[in-house]
Parts: sequence; structure tokens; C-alpha cells
Amino acid sequence: MKLVMMDDHMVSWPSSSSYHSAEELELELENGVRTFACSETVKFGHVTFFWNGNRSGYFNEKLEKYVEIPSDSGISFNEQPKMKALEIAEKARDAILSGNFDQVRVNLPNGDMVGHTGDLDATVVACEAADVAVRMILDAIEKVGGIYVVTADHGNAEDMVKRDKAGKPALDKEGKLQILTSHTLKPVPIAIGGPGLSAGVRFKQDLDTPGLANVAATVMNLHGFVAPGDYEPSLIEVVDK
Repeated sequence: MKLVMMDDHMVSWPSSSSYHSAEELELELENGVRTFACSETVKFGHVTFFWNGNRSGYFNEKLEKYVEIPSDSGISFNEQPKMKALEIAEKARDAILSGNFDQVRVNLPNGDMVGHTGDLDATVVACEAADVAVRMILDAIEKVGGIYVVTADHGNAEDMVKRDKAGKPALDKEGKLQILTSHTLKPVPIAIGGPGLSAGVRFKQDLDTPGLANVAATVMNLHGFVAPGDYEPSLIEVVDK
């Protein structure tokens, strides 16, 4: 069991821009990899259309299952900052524990979508909800002896104030903080682990600009495949003890 999660609220480990090729999914499906993808409406395309190399629909309905949870409509995201994190996590958990899938990928949009509102208090609630969702999914992975990959496509919630050239919070004419509602340019995280990960797997230390463009090859490696030569290199390698 492999989990691939796009999660917009955590920031810690270096990474950068992303790209996924339809060739990756096609190769996995040709080799019988059963996949499950889930998010709510606002990010559903990120785990289906974009992941599939800007291609709509299924490659192989016998091996794929997509679940879209309707996002709240008619309200601002800060009014319901937990969004559908719990529902997404429950679907992912059930898919993992079912034993019917080899790859489960989800997107938790809380930190991004609520962060865009500029409401700091609501964003804290959003990130807490995402944390609970991640914990639920990781617990399921632990039970089945799987592997997780947790990353983000960009930052937002980790820094919600504009900053001056010295990096200090910028203030308006009234001395109030200037709220930042756009994406940040900070490095984003990637965490790979779980009981199914071989003891010798390590992050490569010789990549010039490791980023999300390297995730496709990394996921393929975790499934036991060698990525095509025109892919950005994998982030991981196996080191003998």
C-alpha cells in the first residue's frame, strides 16, 4: 500500500514545482497497480486530471476508483474551515484498510483554501482539521504495513502576513498587520515513511534542485518500477547497510 497525499498546510522540507505525466499512471496500471483518488470538489482535479497529465477520466476503470466529495457552496471557506478533511480521510482510511488498492492519493485543501481568506483564526482550525485527517490516514497505513508520501504543491497557511525587505511583518498606515492571502514562495515538505519502507531507503543528497517534479519518479520507485529516462530523477535511493 502506497499513499500519496497532496497537503497544502505543512511546510518544512525543501521541494519545488510539480509535474505528473500520464505515462506514470499508465505504466502503473499496465502492471496492475490498483489506484484510489479522493478529494473534495475544489481540489478533486489535482488528484485526477492534473495527476493524470491533464487528462480527464479513467485510464482503466477496472483498476481505478475516483471519489469526489462535494465542497461547501455559497459560503466563504473560513466559515467552515474544517471543510471536508474528515470525510476525505475516512474515504482514504476505508480504501487503505480494504486491501483493494495499491495506491491511495488524496488532497486536503484546508490550509490553502482557508488561508486565501486571510482569516488567521479560521486557518488555525483548518490546519488542525488537516492534522487530524493526516493522523487517521497514517494510522491506517500503519495497520496495513504500507508506505506514505506526504507533500504539498505550495505554501500558504504557514505565513499569512506580508513582510518588508528585512523579513519583518509589514504594517499598514494604522499600524495593523498587512494580511497575505496569496501563496508563499517558501519550500514545501515531503515526508516518506511507513512500516513498508525498506530500511535502506534514503533521500538523495546530490540533487541540485529537488522538487515536486521529482515526485513522479519517486512514487514509481516505491512501486518497484524504474522511471523513464526523461523524468526528473527520483528523490530516493537504496543505501546498503
